[in-house]
Amino acid sequence: MAPDGGRPEGGRSCAHATTLPSAPDQPAESCAECLASGSSWRRLLWCATCGHVGCCDSSPGRHAYRHHDRTGHPVVLTLSADEGWAWCYEDEVYLVQ
Repeated sequence: MAPDGGRPEGGRSCAHATTLPSAPDQPAESCAECLASGSSWRRLLWCATCGHVGCCDSSPGRHAYRHHDRTGHPVVLTLSADEGWAWCYEDEVYLVQ
């Protein structure tokens, strides 16, 4: 992963980009917190620190962000098969594969 130079925040860097694992081969297919509350989600994000799967900020629950807010875990990777990006909440920068 590396900072996405095409984004407006192109001058920012991420201290976590060099230590990120790959997303799981068989990712979760749902946000457990959304299922429990009867909500829906738009995109699933995987926590690179502990593997928690939560929904993105475009989803009503914003569970990936809530997980970061609770734990301080900085980076999430998209679980969409047709996308290859991550987001660092701490450094506020997109990362690309």
